[in-house]
This record gives sequence, C-alpha cells and structure tokens, in this order.
Amino acid sequence: MEVSTLQLFVDVIRQGSFAAVARDRNLDPSSVSRAIASLEAELEIRLLQRTTRKLSPTEAGRAYFERLEPLLEEMQQAIDAAADVSGQPKGTLRVTASVSFGLQCIVPLLPQFAARYPDLNLDLWLTDAVVDLLAERIDLAVRLGVLPDSTLIAQHLMQTHYAVCASPGYLQRSPLLTHPRDVQHHNCLLFPLAGFRSRWIFQDAKGALSEVAVSGGTLISSAIALQQCALAGMGLALLPNWLINPDLQVGTLINVFPEYQVTATNFSTAAWLVYPSRAYVPLKVRVLIDFLKDALSGYDRSPKG
Repeated sequence: MEVSTLQLFVDVIRQGSFAAVARDRNLDPSSVSRAIASLEAELEIRLLQRTTRKLSPTEAGRAYFERLEPLLEEMQQAIDAAADVSGQPKGTLRVTASVSFGLQCIVPLLPQFAARYPDLNLDLWLTDAVVDLLAERIDLAVRLGVLPDSTLIAQHLMQTHYAVCASPGYLQRSPLLTHPRDVQHHNCLLFPLAGFRSRWIFQDAKGALSEVAVSGGTLISSAIALQQCALAGMGLALLPNWLINPDLQVGTLINVFPEYQVTATNFSTAAWLVYPSRAYVPLKVRVLIDFLKDALSGYDRSPKG
C-alpha cells in the first residue's frame, strides 16, 4: 500500500472530512474517497462510517489510526532528518498566524526570508481561528496571549505590551484625559473579546490596579482596523506594541497614559512560536524560528510616546 494513501487516511480522521482534506491537498474529494475505499478493500476492513452528514471511524478504523499515526510521524521525522543533512532547508513550510500580526509583522519579512532560503516554499495561513496544527499539518504557528496547557511545544517570541492610544486630532477636540477613570467619558474603539469590549485594567508605577469600564459605538474584530479608526480620530483604542510603535514614534498616535501599564486581560501576555510536539524539529522550522526571533527582537518593548 502507498504511504501517500496511509497519510490521506490519517488526515481524513484528523479533519473528519473528505472535502477538507481534498481542499488542503488540491484534490477532488472523490479521489480522496476512492483512495480510502481502496485502502479498505486492501485491508478487508471497514475503516470509516459514512453518512450524508457525518464521517467517523469505525472501531477498527480508530485502532488502525492510533497505531498508524505515530508510525507515519516517525517516517516523516526520518525524511526530515535525511533532507537536513545537506544543511540547506528545502520543501514546504506551513505557517499560521493571526491576520493582524501576520500582516504587520510577518508579511513584510517574507522577501528577506525568501531571498535567504530560496529552496523553501512558504505556505502562510493568516486566520484568527485557533488552527489544529496536527489536523492541518502546520509546521509552525504564532500564537498571541497566554497559552493554554497542551502537548504542543512553545518558544517565547516577544512580550506583548498594550497602550491606550488616540490621534492628536481626537485628543484636541475631546475631554481632557488626566487619569484612567476619565476614559469612561470617551468613545472607545472596542475589540469583541472578553475584557476588551467592557473594561480595561490599569497598573501604576507602584503596582496599584484600577479597572475602568469602557464603552463606544465601534466594535471591530481586527486590530489593524481598530488602528486605522484610531488614526482617523474616531476614539481611544487599546492596541499592542507590535502594531502601534511606529505610529507612536512619528506622532500619528499618542500613548495617552505612558506612566501606566494597561491590559484588558493579563499583564503577562506574549507572542509565542508553537509547533507540534515531536522529537525532531526539521531544519526548515528551526531556521524560521531563528529568523523571526532575530527580525522581531526590536518589537519587544513597551509602547512610548
């Protein structure tokens, strides 16, 4: 039996859909279905239960998957190790990141990365959804915030700091902001996550915390869109350092409370490089990790201005 067919079967179990695997591999769904049917015929075992609404493994299919998955993983590690002997990373590198972080921090680096590693093909998936790295065969993800416990391996990329910012024009025509509680009297540009849309937390130099309720008429699920609204003078926005430091440096945005640390959730948030837990990390992943750490080291500072 073909290894490619076995990998198709593993991917179908992981994603629960012929169509999803077909899209991922640029195949026709019927060809994926035929490959699995051929595998079942060769094994003389029914591996999948098929209905019009659901695709699920049989008991035998689940047992086969649980033994087969680590074997294919070991085989891929062997292939990666052999390919890495040349010292030149090659192949396809599948990466995912949030839309805003990807556009702001990763996409501008792609020409330099491509020039440095011409034999690498980069498949960059920008999405604000939390992608299943194993099911989608992702080599590396950039995750923001506080990481939940998992079997994935994570390396710290950079610390994330937030600032309440606004355009000079907005500040000139709006009520004076001398204390965090004054935010309650301003139009705030809100992000639809818990905390971001209802209250911001300030910490002064002595460590004292104050929680301030926020409200406003604009709710957007994109940090870059909120940045653009703040630049246009629509109100106050709570935004991360990696997005607004260039605006603060040139004065198109002002950090309203530079003497305070501020967050909507947790003061210990960061950007993380996350990859599947495996004994061997391919060279192509290692070079991207090192490249991103070096290129983005300048972002790891608090917002100023």
